[in-house]
Amino acid sequence: MKTVIRTEKLTKRFGDLTAVDGIDLDVHEGEVFGFLGPNGAGKTTTLRLLCALIAPTSGSAEIAGFRLGREDAKIRAAVGILTEQPGLYERQSAWDNLVFYATLYGLAPSVAKAQAERYLRLMGLWERRTEAVATFSRGMKQKMAIARAALHEPRVLFLDEPTAGIDPVARRELWNLLFELAAKGVTLMVTTHYMDEAERCGTVGYLYLSRMLVSGKPADLTRLPDVTPAGMRRVQVDCARGAAAVMGHARSLPYVDDVTIFGNSLHLLVRGEVADERIAADLRGAAGTQVGIRPIDAALEGLPGPWDALVNVAGVLLPEPKVLLAWRRYFPELLTCKLVIVKVVPVAPLTFWKVAPPSVLTCH
Repeated sequence: MKTVIRTEKLTKRFGDLTAVDGIDLDVHEGEVFGFLGPNGAGKTTTLRLLCALIAPTSGSAEIAGFRLGREDAKIRAAVGILTEQPGLYERQSAWDNLVFYATLYGLAPSVAKAQAERYLRLMGLWERRTEAVATFSRGMKQKMAIARAALHEPRVLFLDEPTAGIDPVARRELWNLLFELAAKGVTLMVTTHYMDEAERCGTVGYLYLSRMLVSGKPADLTRLPDVTPAGMRRVQVDCARGAAAVMGHARSLPYVDDVTIFGNSLHLLVRGEVADERIAADLRGAAGTQVGIRPIDAALEGLPGPWDALVNVAGVLLPEPKVLLAWRRYFPELLTCKLVIVKVVPVAPLTFWKVAPPSVLTCH
């Protein structure tokens, strides 16, 4: 497959802050690439770099066949971007918005009108084309924003949290639209905080502290040893009611290593030798009713500790030793530091050590 985005050691610093740290990417034509990571991980900065909106500090990148730093104008013409704000003129109609943006892209008037009609129909908004965008729902505005970014038929479309703040039905409709664009050969790079959305992507990259911790196919990532360690397995506990109460009891069981709640169900990481019947019997009392147990595969919510890491101005919160050890392949320097323990902070389902800021850590 043809590579559309390739980066080597791409880095961006703002003064002493490293926002993007040596990222390597290889994204193919028509692929849907998902960026996961907490706020401040570097996702948006990476998108801005790849759109040639800011210059890298070091490293190299090629987008749609054009070299970053040498052919920036051609890169900007070949890509579309949806930022966290829709970027629409709310007092204007949907039709006027799209025709206006199409002319900004340099399309001839007749082509601009044809593209506006095409995308309004594709987004299911043709019947409301004369209405002011201010009257649209959040989901409809996001559809308009995607249309705005795609009017000039870009080879690459960058979408920064396109489904943030919209309802589940609108989220599903937006993803259907994105897959339609991908089927036409458009390469999509999407940032998201939703694990279920990440699992829709062909490839997922997981950013933390400006670094790419891991990337690959979602199914491959869920098979990482850190997700389901050797000798462990995952089960779903279906509760007729009271899943939250059962969750507290499940965490106290000696053979349960991790608990996540999903509506009226729980996902447990348990020791492999423990039978389903024992789990059901141990949880039945807490549930006050029968519970169902069935095996499940790992999902991306099982990715290890960095997703849960907390940082504040007073210090750094690190997980307890068993989780910290799971990070060793990503942050080996953490294991060469003598951490100055300040206090223990329980943050369910993990316990974090609050350590002094990195400036006072003694490394050996």
